[in-house]
Amino acid sequence: MVENAIGIRWTIGDVSDEGFEALRLSVWGAYRAFGDAAAYAICLNTVPLSAAKARTGELPSACTWHEVTSELPASLQRLLDKGMAQGAAWKLAPLRLFDDRYELSLDNDCILWAIPDPIRRWIDTRARCCVLAEDVRACFGKFAAMCGDAPRNAGIRGLPPGFDLENALVAVLSAQGSMLTSELDEQGMQVAAVTRAEPAEVVTLADVTICSPFPPHLPDLGRCGAHFCGLNARDLGWELDGRPASFHVRDHWDRHRRDLYERVGVRPDGTAARSDFRRIA
Repeated sequence: MVENAIGIRWTIGDVSDEGFEALRLSVWGAYRAFGDAAAYAICLNTVPLSAAKARTGELPSACTWHEVTSELPASLQRLLDKGMAQGAAWKLAPLRLFDDRYELSLDNDCILWAIPDPIRRWIDTRARCCVLAEDVRACFGKFAAMCGDAPRNAGIRGLPPGFDLENALVAVLSAQGSMLTSELDEQGMQVAAVTRAEPAEVVTLADVTICSPFPPHLPDLGRCGAHFCGLNARDLGWELDGRPASFHVRDHWDRHRRDLYERVGVRPDGTAARSDFRRIA
């Protein structure tokens, strides 16, 4: 892998306790996979930094926190509803943290413990394309006509050095011509923006599952990771078998929890369990 080639970023705001726990696992898993040569950063919105750190627990000292509540570009603010597209648009604050590196953006509930081959190839060959994850179905909101039929998920998004994300987003927003109101709109906007020039490298479902108890999502972990859809929500707003859907999501999380801690190499209290993970903040 190219030395000092990658920066990895996450976004976190006012999510469930399980969402913060997933963030801790995601950061440790990425650190295990990419090591000291990578840069690591968490973008925090709408939550006090001290509270976010306490809820996340111990992290590698290489990982820094950035308060970004005021860092959404003006070019996008005017096209977002008050709900920030169900909160998903916070992933764009700021647009780039590591403009001179290959920048990998992971949702806080997307946990990797090994590097998928498409990401390794993307970095090692110094590719100029972007990276996205495969999804179980195409969900692109108002941007469906611009995204094609291949299911893609922006929970993993890679940008090469120097990629002008703002211009790419403004171009698709101008072509679409209406306000973003849902997380599907945000995902469709990103997919359209990063695939206009050329097809993206795709992290397959076999490598990183879209993981939840509700089909067509997948119940099991992938070879390299899993993206736990619905985990951030305190209440999903619907029921199944007489129980809130969020209860089923948490039961599913609990079934995988011990395995996840073992795979990323930390203890359930958040402290490092492996000798090579001694550097904690």
